[in-house]
Amino acid sequence: MTRPSRLRHWILAGLAALLLAAQLPADAQNSCPPTAQPLTQEQTEAGVKAARDRGFMWRLVKDGRSSYLYGTVHVAKRDWIFPGNTLVSAVRGSDVVALELDVLDPEVLHKMSEGIAPRPDRVLPPALTERLRAQLRAACLSEAMLSDVVPEMVAITLVVKSARTDGLDPAYGIDAVVAGLAHGLKKSVMSLETPEQQLALLLARSAREAQANVEQALADLESGKSRVAMGRIAQVWADGRFDELFRYEQWCDCLNTEAERAQHKRLLDERNPALAERIDALHRAGNKVFAAVGSLHMVGKMGLPALLAQRGYQVERMEFR
Repeated sequence: MTRPSRLRHWILAGLAALLLAAQLPADAQNSCPPTAQPLTQEQTEAGVKAARDRGFMWRLVKDGRSSYLYGTVHVAKRDWIFPGNTLVSAVRGSDVVALELDVLDPEVLHKMSEGIAPRPDRVLPPALTERLRAQLRAACLSEAMLSDVVPEMVAITLVVKSARTDGLDPAYGIDAVVAGLAHGLKKSVMSLETPEQQLALLLARSAREAQANVEQALADLESGKSRVAMGRIAQVWADGRFDELFRYEQWCDCLNTEAERAQHKRLLDERNPALAERIDALHRAGNKVFAAVGSLHMVGKMGLPALLAQRGYQVERMEFR
């Protein structure tokens, strides 16, 4: 039988290759943001050796079984993709790993790809398209994206990729880390939501709303507001500063208008009850569950820890050392 230390090393080495091997090579222009690259064997070994637990985790106890709730971030730094002992042990000891979406499931990826395909009713005015084109050039991203996906997804990609200058990249997203770890350990991996549900959140319900979303994303991108917010959330996660995350609404500068508050409610509060119900159903079915969901879903009276406590769980925040 493979020893635990060797198993863990194999999982992490495979995970690093899985996450990064498909990334495009770095652009030769010095002005381009750094691009995620495949890790060398030396970098992987160093990462495994330096791995430590990051983020936020809760133990959920009910009916004599322990499950886990883990808060992730969708953009992260390369050094953070190597999970610590507590995370590895919790995943190994669970029967089911439940993610917002299993990003390594080919069917999920296929449905997401179909959902963001270009649509004739979502064509932007030429001036707005040119602003997107200029931002793609500045970010050293392919202008072909304008004809490959809906404009909103171009804007979302630009916003997320803007954090590369700070060493943050969606290629290092912790959701993929957990998915890779779970698949490497041959766990049952389940999605808590469907691609259709996620797309309904990401994309507007009308052409007019879609144009407004693109304009807002470009404004946040051009002002640097979105990059600053992503950087702070990511570092709060890495440092495990949950008190600061709990006060997110006070410092995010993201709830200034009625539209922003409605979007915030739609993205978090309105989704959390269904997520809690799905996690609870998996646990009630006799499973020890490891549920990994974006960290902002953990905050407030409508956060998952609070909702699961209402469902009779003993909820204990686990402090990483």
